[in-house]
Amino acid sequence: MQNDVLKIAEREFHSRLIVGTGKYRSFQEMARALEASGTEIVTVAVRRVNLTDRSKESMLDYIDPKKYFILPNTAGCYTADDAVRTARLAREVGLSNWIKLEVIGDEKTLFPDNFALVEATKILVKEGFVVLPYTNDDLIAARRLIDAGAAAVMPLGAPIGSGLGIQNPANIRILREMISGVPLILDAGVGVPSDAAIAMELGADAVLMNTGIAAAQDSVLMAEAMKHAVLAGRQAYHAGRMAKKLYATASSPLEGVVR
Repeated sequence: MQNDVLKIAEREFHSRLIVGTGKYRSFQEMARALEASGTEIVTVAVRRVNLTDRSKESMLDYIDPKKYFILPNTAGCYTADDAVRTARLAREVGLSNWIKLEVIGDEKTLFPDNFALVEATKILVKEGFVVLPYTNDDLIAARRLIDAGAAAVMPLGAPIGSGLGIQNPANIRILREMISGVPLILDAGVGVPSDAAIAMELGADAVLMNTGIAAAQDSVLMAEAMKHAVLAGRQAYHAGRMAKKLYATASSPLEGVVR
């Protein structure tokens, strides 16, 4: 497992936990949680960061770019054009040419607009971006995003910020079986470490979360718990679970026992 790296595009990471930076009670708390999580990739909502007046306090002041790879995201965008403009802004101010692409289709559920997502992905890939799109747990949408040049597929486990855990594990299993060539990263819905472990046991290459850590009563302790859960789930996936059976099988079988 020491050589088990997460490869996105041409870049390698050792942590398979990706952590967001919103909803913390303070920037200091956020920094402590990031440290405890062991993450290497940190997502930052471009629209919620002060990118112009660096004389004012910004969350970027609390994220060491030498320690963390900053992944800008287009949270809050409801059209392909808006998402593309936001991605371009992130690159222009020097954040990254990588983008976590979000194009929201419904204000209440925050479900993605997959049609606009594919459109924006095509545009950004042509402009040299490494695009990681947040999408539904839908195989056809995932295939179209890959065809458009996405560097990963990031299906939701449940609505953003809901903490409901994975609502359609069969869909994640199908995606794992049918998708190859790019990482499968579960994005949204994780509330507790067991949710993260299940995602990894189903074959996800990584898990992205924000609210599950930030909204915990002790976010730093929860971040550490999530780190262990992702690792345990990954190990379990590689180990291969025992077969499920309807009836009991003795742990100490009697076959071969001298009577």
